[in-house]
Amino acid sequence: MTDPVSRTILLLDIEKFSDRDDVEQAYLRRMLYDITDRALENACIDETLRLRADRGDSVMELIDANASLTALLRALLTEVPVQLRAVNRMASSSAQIRLRAVLATGYVAVDELDGWVGSDLNHACRLLDADVLRAALRERTNDFALCVSESVYAGVVRHDRPGVPADDFRAVTVAGKNGPLRAWLHGPVPPGAEADDHSERGAGGAPAPDAGSGERPAPGQGAAPAGGASFTFNGGAPSFGGSLVGGDQHIVSGGTVHGDIHIGGSGNTAPDRGEAS
Repeated sequence: MTDPVSRTILLLDIEKFSDRDDVEQAYLRRMLYDITDRALENACIDETLRLRADRGDSVMELIDANASLTALLRALLTEVPVQLRAVNRMASSSAQIRLRAVLATGYVAVDELDGWVGSDLNHACRLLDADVLRAALRERTNDFALCVSESVYAGVVRHDRPGVPADDFRAVTVAGKNGPLRAWLHGPVPPGAEADDHSERGAGGAPAPDAGSGERPAPGQGAAPAGGASFTFNGGAPSFGGSLVGGDQHIVSGGTVHGDIHIGGSGNTAPDRGEAS
């Protein structure tokens, strides 16, 4: 078996595939592959950067991690719905194709039997089979429902890049064998589904900053740093709690702090309160 390699994982599945006869299933499979190929071409992902696995009513793509994840996500949100409308407009009711899709990232190994192995791949498959994604597709009119993993949301979606509006995604929790999986559903969460976007999004639908996000609140608007430390500047010596940095301090902007500075626990003050100039 090869060593695990970082990949982009794309999964697409046909709704109600087993309800069709053999002729209809063969047609739907051709449409699935055609739509997948067009989306990847639209994202400028060459065939040499892809590995495909056939799962009958679904297709699995392992894509080189150097291919643009943003371009692929943008293609899924724009090109796939367009292709589905074009196909279904001319198809009979028994040949309508509706798709669930999952986009994730992670480490996947390929064994000697050309099988794919990796917990990240397993998690992506569980997202594809999740009740919330199935319910979302049932309620959609554009024949397409997409869910992305937490890593895809953190790396691409939350940054609100052109063609990938962060406000259109909602956080959901999916049950897994090893515990709940966090994911992000494109579009509204269906009634009765388990969603938790109230804990992940700030005012106006923007992602709420968290300790690992690198986001920092604006001066005077955020909470005190961890551990209860506080920052005091005007009206005395700057204090980050209580440990002392003695002597006059020069500020990057050009001013000078006269007196001692305290850094550490709360409640301590400088021996000689200074002032900033």
